Amino acid sequence: MDELAQDLANYLIDRLKDLSSRIDNFSRLLVGISGIPASGKSTLAELVVNKVNEAAHNSDPSFPGPGILIGLDGWHLTRAQLNAMPDPKLAHDRRGAHWTFDGNGYVAFVKSIRGRLSTDLANQRVIRAPIFDHATKDPEPDTVVVLPAHRLVVIEGLYTFLSIDPWVRAGELLDERWFIDIDIEEATRRLVKRHVLTGVAKDVKEALWRAETSDMPNGLFVMEKMLEPTRRIKSPNDPLFRNAVEHEPE
Repeated sequence: MDELAQDLANYLIDRLKDLSSRIDNFSRLLVGISGIPASGKSTLAELVVNKVNEAAHNSDPSFPGPGILIGLDGWHLTRAQLNAMPDPKLAHDRRGAHWTFDGNGYVAFVKSIRGRLSTDLANQRVIRAPIFDHATKDPEPDTVVVLPAHRLVVIEGLYTFLSIDPWVRAGELLDERWFIDIDIEEATRRLVKRHVLTGVAKDVKEALWRAETSDMPNGLFVMEKMLEPTRRIKSPNDPLFRNAVEHEPE
């Protein structure tokens, strides 16, 4: 995975250099990374951004780097909002489906970071984004700060470039749309392993139920309803998922 991340980081560094060379262009480079659950998109996105920033820091130790990673999970609807839905149990069981997210809020964020930057970076306003707090199981607003110096914004998540309203309005603003390809069966094996290891599910049986009734349907929906990716990437192997549980429970 490290070699793949480095290759992708080098590509983005070249794109940033090209962007900086255009005197009349003061915009950001926006990259959306999507893939079905357990495809490795979160890990890969973090590695790529870190490598871009490491390269910048090596050139100028005073500069932390031009890249920032934003997780789409920050736009989850709160548990209170799910409770207010017509079928609260269904909403909680299917939490993670596109309709349990604040799609309009995500679109507004992408529009705000897509805006043209001024040459006077000191007078540029900062833009804030939410995160998902796993302790409270709810989003935490205005936690991530996108500074004027952040010329590369990478957004990772299932629905970063869906082709349906309102999501499509954000997806069309992205410069790069990367999709991580993985076999459904392999992704399911990874999910079962992850759910058990992280305590999301108490055992293999519950983990399979979560994967088959929520995670994989969401993933298949993304595959059917996404905008055309600008790049498709084969899912890298992840040591965490070696020897994953492969059998179904009795």
